[in-house]
Amino acid sequence: MLTTAPSSASAPPAPVLGLSVLALLVVGVAGWLWAERPDPDPDPDPDRTGVTTEAPGAVPAELAGFRSDAWFLPDDARLGFVEVPAGPFVMGNDPGTDAMAFANERWSAAQAQGLVDLPAFYIGRYEVTVAQFDAFARDTGFTADLQARQAPPDHPVSSVSWPDALAYCRWLDRVLRQSSESPPELRRLLEAGWRVTLPTEAQWEKAARSADGRVYPWGGTPRRDRANYSGPGTAPVGSAPCPECPFGLSDMSGNVWEWTRSPYQPYPFTAADDLDRLGDDALWVMRGGSFTDSERNVRTAVRGGADPGARRPFIGFRVVIAPRN
Repeated sequence: MLTTAPSSASAPPAPVLGLSVLALLVVGVAGWLWAERPDPDPDPDPDRTGVTTEAPGAVPAELAGFRSDAWFLPDDARLGFVEVPAGPFVMGNDPGTDAMAFANERWSAAQAQGLVDLPAFYIGRYEVTVAQFDAFARDTGFTADLQARQAPPDHPVSSVSWPDALAYCRWLDRVLRQSSESPPELRRLLEAGWRVTLPTEAQWEKAARSADGRVYPWGGTPRRDRANYSGPGTAPVGSAPCPECPFGLSDMSGNVWEWTRSPYQPYPFTAADDLDRLGDDALWVMRGGSFTDSERNVRTAVRGGADPGARRPFIGFRVVIAPRN
């Protein structure tokens, strides 16, 4: 069982007490996370069931802006996947010069930020929606937490664990490879050895802040008209317009925290660390903050972490198509 820092609405996050280096500062989740440990398999079988068998909420036959004949993915040429080009970006933040920064955002004792060079990848324009997760659940018989499928179909799915999110990724990888509805560009990537998975935290941060090190996806100051935070609940994905946001992505701040494929550990980030730690009994990084959080916790550099079994109404995910590491 894991407990994290108190809600950001009441006090700044405090360190989590524990013996592991992974149990350092865990930022921004509203309330206290706790969960039984799931199967530690980092890529669970997509047919493995979750925690309940109750019937889900109704999903309409059609949903504006999404394709009902393509698993309710966005109705555009790449089914919502957006290219993030190869190249370096500035990762991390300095609590010495930024009053809002937390200690776990600093790159190292010697430097505040690091330069990370990533290959190209494709990331979902939106967080995975209730309708998309429902398509997966109906196709595979997967039964996750009842709350995961009760919100409106165009809202981000939440109350999903880290294994739940990876199960969705494996299913989407399979159906995109097999279906005639898959765009040729995506099919070529998958045939070349790329895969659908969760982003690493470096991929997530580059997609959120681009190469210019911005504080928020839209710029240097908080804006309530650009993201859903400090609010009562989730909002439809993409409903907060953000023309300044990198790559045309939506909800990189707020709405729901987003699971990543990176174990929670001190910087500096390296892809090799992520590969080495996938079998660990670890906390896993979440990014972006949620509707429950303040402006401090929806910045591009904020790092949160949670037990992989945590299912909470403010935790969801988005997916990438990326080369295998």
